[in-house]
Amino acid sequence: MKTANCKLQIEDLRARQAERLRELLRTVAASNRFWQSKWQAAGVDLADLDLAKLPLTTKAELVEDHTAHPPYGSNLTFEVGAYSRFCQTSGTTGQPLRWLDTPESWQWMLGCWEQIFEMAGLRADDRLAFPFSFGPFLGFWAAFEGAARLGRLCLPGGGMSSEARLKFIAENQATVVCCTPTYALRLAEVAADLASSPGSTTAAEMFKSVRMLIVAGESGGSVPSIRQKIEEAWGARVIDHWGMTEIGPLAAECVENPGGLHILETECIAEIIDPESGHVFSADGCWPMADGRQSQPSSPPIRGELVITNLGRIGSPMIRYRTGDIVELDPLPCPCGRNLMRLKGGILGRIDDMLTIRGNNVFPTAIEAILREFPEVLEFQFHIVTRDSMPQLQIEIETTMGIPDAEEIDEFHAMIDRIESAIHDRLHFCPEVIPVPPDSLPRSEMKSRRMNRKQK
Repeated sequence: MKTANCKLQIEDLRARQAERLRELLRTVAASNRFWQSKWQAAGVDLADLDLAKLPLTTKAELVEDHTAHPPYGSNLTFEVGAYSRFCQTSGTTGQPLRWLDTPESWQWMLGCWEQIFEMAGLRADDRLAFPFSFGPFLGFWAAFEGAARLGRLCLPGGGMSSEARLKFIAENQATVVCCTPTYALRLAEVAADLASSPGSTTAAEMFKSVRMLIVAGESGGSVPSIRQKIEEAWGARVIDHWGMTEIGPLAAECVENPGGLHILETECIAEIIDPESGHVFSADGCWPMADGRQSQPSSPPIRGELVITNLGRIGSPMIRYRTGDIVELDPLPCPCGRNLMRLKGGILGRIDDMLTIRGNNVFPTAIEAILREFPEVLEFQFHIVTRDSMPQLQIEIETTMGIPDAEEIDEFHAMIDRIESAIHDRLHFCPEVIPVPPDSLPRSEMKSRRMNRKQK
């Protein structure tokens, strides 16, 4: 497998970015109504485009544009007849966005996956299983076709129950499984249930061909307690991946250095900004982040919101797009040798998910990381309840103990106390943990929605 320029020297990488950026800006300034209108409204000189002077872009702007120009918005560099692929966002944080790609843009995304697979250590004999719905979401569509373009056997697992997918993975001897972290845990839960029946195949037997899971759609793949739980259940390595419908697949964990994400700077320009002021974190105030990456480990960490300009999706590009994801720059060289920006701990949380509980700012991923340390916890859901104008956190949990009988009640309460104490000790507030009956909380093969807000 070719390396797809993953290990370019910094100087060559910057030159590549600059050349492709100039081409992108010239093209969209000439024919893309969304960017023409946005830049003209901001007073940008279209004859002298400079990335550092261009305004940031938000999802709210995209939603407004799609509402004003249905059904696909105006971020189209060509006529609609030039586009061949359709997908849409999951709508997790609002109205779904419909997205179109030209054949050239789609091939660019397959090339991004080629780099991701190279970083993950995909082998010539790997068989990849994709246990997801193959609906209108971008999901693993590009991963499926990217792996097929590399000549790997790709196994589509749409339209199946979890039980059927487990059988499908085992019978086809899949070596790589691509899914969300939540669904990886769900499949492990179903496998354990099936294995509990007399004479049934053990979970280890069901998973014995699988050596790696590539997970995406949620931030859990880089959270130590979550990835450990998946790896222990499957007996396989977890590789995290990040992307968005709006920008494409643009980050992945390398096999040599777990617990972080490399940004594919061969295909995009990444910035980290202060989400309050919009200030770009870098040593000299200019893009990209080369100087910031060389800072000493003892300097204050660069943490903020990730902003992306993709360079190969010319038919529907995103330029200085605020992803809403909070990240921290890893200043240390990666042992894999790639000169690509690395995000320490992957995606740390989302700005719109941040909770303020008793004066403490906390992301749901931090709470999930603690819950996943308890093997008794199968599934959970958060509720923010406002009482007397004060937000409080309720956590509903399903446990392996189910509904305890009289002999188990003390052990059950002790477990609840340990969970509440762990959250209090590490996040500095005390939640209300509420046990619920088995199978009463929703499961999903896509992104899980575990946060609800209600008034009391």
